Amino acid sequence: MTTDVTTQWSGKLYSGGWVAGSGPRIEVRSPATGERLDEVASASTEDLDAAVAQAREAQRAWAALPYDKRAAVLLKAAQLLQENPERLARWLVAEAGSGQGKAAFEVGLVTTELQESAALASHPYGEMLRSVKPRLSVARRVPVGVVGVISPFNFPGILSMRSVAPALAVGNAVILKPDPRTTISGGFALAALLEEAGLPAGVLHVLPGGAELGAALVAHPGIPCLSFTGSTTAGRKIGEAAGPLLKKVHLELGGNNALLVLPDADLDAAASVGAWGSFLHQGQICMTTGRHFVHSSVADEYVAALADKAKNLTVGDPADPTNALGPIIDAHQRDRIHAIVTGAVEQGATLAAGGEYTNLFYRPTVLGHVRPDSPAYTEEIFGPVAPVITYDTVEEAIELINGSDYGLSVSILTSNPYAAYELADRIDSGAIHINDATVDDEATAPFGGSKASGVGGRFGGPHAGLETFTETQWITMQQEIERYPF
Repeated sequence: MTTDVTTQWSGKLYSGGWVAGSGPRIEVRSPATGERLDEVASASTEDLDAAVAQAREAQRAWAALPYDKRAAVLLKAAQLLQENPERLARWLVAEAGSGQGKAAFEVGLVTTELQESAALASHPYGEMLRSVKPRLSVARRVPVGVVGVISPFNFPGILSMRSVAPALAVGNAVILKPDPRTTISGGFALAALLEEAGLPAGVLHVLPGGAELGAALVAHPGIPCLSFTGSTTAGRKIGEAAGPLLKKVHLELGGNNALLVLPDADLDAAASVGAWGSFLHQGQICMTTGRHFVHSSVADEYVAALADKAKNLTVGDPADPTNALGPIIDAHQRDRIHAIVTGAVEQGATLAAGGEYTNLFYRPTVLGHVRPDSPAYTEEIFGPVAPVITYDTVEEAIELINGSDYGLSVSILTSNPYAAYELADRIDSGAIHINDATVDDEATAPFGGSKASGVGGRFGGPHAGLETFTETQWITMQQEIERYPF
């Protein structure tokens, strides 16, 4: 895979009209090397106003197209990405610090999202209703108009596209604000793909910027629907700001996901699942395994197996395909991770592997005997750290799992999957995976969390896509004008 990133985005105005920025330049830098890759112009609130006005105008014509025309654009985009996956993968490696395996995996997710969203365009979008009057009564789903999307840095391609593609499929226009650290892989590269696939001018706008621009997007009266993926802290602020404005808000937030290893599980296989869940993309995933609950009879063996996995993972510049893991996104996040790890050790946790870093490269870390009052237990670390907690009874483990403020993803590993399925009734989580990792997502599945992990809808599948990015409209029709006593 090449890491050539010579494409320049600064100052370009594409025929699709999706690059808008008159503000200060944002440098695009590699978190692995510090190399300056490019720069983009940030967007001002005036740029936002102009983009919304253009989007509202373009949306009418886009929504009026036959569904197959919208589907064709998304299918063409998927085809173009399949033919040249490096058009996105190289930016995921260079800009987002993705290992090449993770980058290829993410490109596959983006491709599938485009394909499934194309199918959404032709999905039934209404129902016939019974009525006491002699009339036709129909409920149908109609586009909300303009959807505002705010996406994060960690999986920038898919976490942008899983809002953008279904929103476009059902006839909306989109204003996309990617994380300023991943403006290309989370924004411009995707818009260029869709433009080449035939997306009309004005339907998609990419506006780079930080928190101030995000707040303006949330408050803008021309954006009735918001789709945000990011931290719970930021999500609470968006919900608080959008509530009085009575906007349709979809918040997909953080997680402190649990892996429950039952005493009958194959421990070598369990350690593999645990390593993937905690260390993939340096643990910078909302679905990352943040807590490993292991029965006391096998805990020491599991910690040793997991530590062995961690010690054998290569960490370094993801441009080198031999490195399994890349860098933490920035120094602030690295220092937060290290403070949590050292604090846990000071509280009595055992450091079985890792706990060290060079520049932004943090070694995959295994902590044994983590206390339930430790930040390594209670917080979303967002780093390559695997805290292991022992339990004596399944009831105790379930109580601990449910005691978290989060409810995004839980895994149960066992040789008796049906027994695990029965446990699922007692676990508060948006997703439960039996004999698989907490990190799992498919475009066909309704994905989202409960409690502090999300509110307002789901991603994936035709029903969730329609609910999230459309409104219900009731229509009645009868042959003759109804007569009333007035």
